[in-house]
Formats: sequence, C-alpha cells, structure tokens
Amino acid sequence: MPQRKNPTEIRPKAPTMTSEISNTSPWQAFLDAAGAHRDARGVVVDFGDPGGERLAGRDATVVAPLSHLGLIECGGTDARAFLHNQVTSDINHLAADAAQHSAWCSAKGRMLASFLLFRNGQDYEIQLAADLVPVIEKRLKMFVLRSKVAVADLSASYQFIGLSGARAEAALRAAALPVPAQALETSAFADGKVIRLDAARFEIVIATAVAADCWKKLAASARAAGTPVWQWLDIRAGVPLIDKATTEEFVPQMASFEQLGGVSFHKGCYPGQEVIARTQYLGKVKRHLYRVKSAAPLAAGQAIYSPENPEHACGLVANAAPAPEGGYEALAVIQENFVAAGDLQLGAPGGPVIETRPVSY
Repeated sequence: MPQRKNPTEIRPKAPTMTSEISNTSPWQAFLDAAGAHRDARGVVVDFGDPGGERLAGRDATVVAPLSHLGLIECGGTDARAFLHNQVTSDINHLAADAAQHSAWCSAKGRMLASFLLFRNGQDYEIQLAADLVPVIEKRLKMFVLRSKVAVADLSASYQFIGLSGARAEAALRAAALPVPAQALETSAFADGKVIRLDAARFEIVIATAVAADCWKKLAASARAAGTPVWQWLDIRAGVPLIDKATTEEFVPQMASFEQLGGVSFHKGCYPGQEVIARTQYLGKVKRHLYRVKSAAPLAAGQAIYSPENPEHACGLVANAAPAPEGGYEALAVIQENFVAAGDLQLGAPGGPVIETRPVSY
C-alpha cells in the first residue's frame, strides 16, 4: 500500500462501503458491467449463477469482491501504543509483514468489533465489517485525546478482493502479484498488499483506482463469485465477523478469538481485559463457537433455542451464508450444555431444527 509522506495527516473523509455508497462509484460500476448483482447495501450477491459460484468456491478457484468489509487507518507516531492499549491482540509485536486477528471490546469484555490488523509502514490498517466503520471510527477518535494519532476511514480509497482455491497462488503470479509464504503473512506491491489467510486463501488490498485492472487479471485465472461465497469460506475456516447485528454480544473466547491468535493474555490493560482474563483462567466460558447448518435461511443475529429451556435463547448466529450443497451454514455461539441433544431450533421455540458441529482449527 502506498505510504504517505506525513503519517499524521488525516486523509479527507471518504464514504464508507455501506448503503451510503453511490451506485455510480467506479468500482461498483465496473463490477456491474462484469455481471454483478448487488443488494441494497452495495454487497455483490452473485455474478449471475449463484449455485455454480458456490460450488466453484468449494471445488475450484474463485475471485470475489469483499464488499462487506471496510477499512480504518490508525496513523501517527503514537499509533502503535494507542492501539496496543485498546485492542485484544499484541500490537507491539505485529511485524511489518504480518497480519493478526484482533477485537475491540467494551468495558464488560464484549466485542464491539472484530478486526484483521496489518501494517502500512508506520501506520496500522484495521479491516472490519463495513456497517461498523462509522461507529468504530467515531469511537476510536474519542479515545485519542492528546495522543499523536490520526484515525481515518479509507473504505473508499481501497478495495478488498478475495482469492481462494488450489490455483490461487498461480493466479497471483499471473497477475504479477506477490505470494506471501505463510498464513497471516503480508507482501506489499506498488498499489497495495497481499495477505495470506491460510493454505488456499488470500486477500488483495488494493487502491480503488487500479482495482478493476487487478480484478481483470485475477479473473483470467479464477471464476468470479459473489461475496456470500467468501463468507461461506470464512465460516468453513471458523473465522467469525462481528457486524452491527452482533456487536457487544460475545466475549472473545465465545467466538474462539483466542484460537485465532486474536487475544494476548500477556499484555497490559485494555478495555475489557479483566473480564477476558478472568474468563480464560477461571474456565467460565459456557458458550462456544459452532458450525451450524439449516435448510432454512440463516442470518447474523438470529437467536437459537433449546426445547429444554424455551423461555430463553441459548445461542446466537454470528455470521451466515448459503452453502454449496444447498441450505445455509453459519457460525453460531451456543451454550454448550444444550448442543448434545441435537434438537436446537432457529429463531423461536418450535422453529426449524438446525445441525451443529464443533469448529476445528
């Protein structure tokens, strides 16, 4: 990602990647011309063949616009110390060529947002759900006080492109892009950065002005797929995304963020640290992350019930997507003592029965 000459200078505020995006934005116009179908928020749901795209996401190599994500930059000479004192991960040891999962929590230890954090020189880039960008940007600025820190929404300046499959590395090379060697390693190029997520998945963070050219090169080696295909891949990988529907619902351990390396138990204080540490060391986590499958539509924020205790919800869907085989899959945080019976119900007591299985990393 191109670096600024003055890291403390705030870029002009840009519109976020939410319903505020103009239907005439160049990137969206390019995707529309390529056959994209978008919902009211601007998220690309498919390129004309949703079923085929889902199967390709499972079995082949796909390229997808990650239009459900946004970007906040935290820059300035105090940016590292500021973020280290705010988020759950260890910012002090985040290398220049690395990314890490993280979360920002309330004083009660509940996740306000989940992040993928990476560096751009001395600045820190925060990838999060697009619908949380305005509130998280505003809230971060409230805590800056006298620190030499500049917080800015860069969602309009950069785009995220997802690439997944057995031929993903070859597709990157064919597009003259670098290939990070290890999971959560990053490699910079002239207009952005490639982040390796796991063995077969990459994110390309690229300046909006050249995103279309990059997409064309990648699409020559990979099938275009809608954002829900990528969301299903996240579910398969066990990576939850906190958005507006689930903000302040989970302690990080409920969402398995310690399994993702998103929680440091050796750093100093940060919001919610006491609750999170007590939860870890006293073993009081009764709700855990599960993969869920249902024939009925699943959506973030839906409640889950058990016939054993129909008066109160025993779980909540974190994020969901259509499954390649049909139906829907999700990650959900569920009270563990109700799982074994295999009779959990979606939405309300007596609702559709859902299947559950543990998340493995």
